[in-house]
Amino acid sequence: MMFVIEGHDGPGAAALRARHLDAHVAHLTALGDGFVIGGPFLDQNNASIGSLIVVELTDRAAAEAFAAADPFVLNKVFERIEIRRWDFGHLRQKGRG
Repeated sequence: MMFVIEGHDGPGAAALRARHLDAHVAHLTALGDGFVIGGPFLDQNNASIGSLIVVELTDRAAAEAFAAADPFVLNKVFERIEIRRWDFGHLRQKGRG
């Protein structure tokens, strides 16, 4: 099953995000093929304000446990998270851009 994890940055998250980014990325990549895609949400000034992460795991409990162990959650980069079941629908034919 695929799940979308939306992380919403809290106040002052920019410094925390920079400090914990390497650990966050290591957490994502440690999932191997279970990590599908991820990246930051940006505001009008291109500053990160949250993240979208798509993972493929056995069930919602596994997605919740994965999210809870994320360094961005543990170190309060994310003020709150939302987890939703997701089903892949469409992919555009051309590459990025």
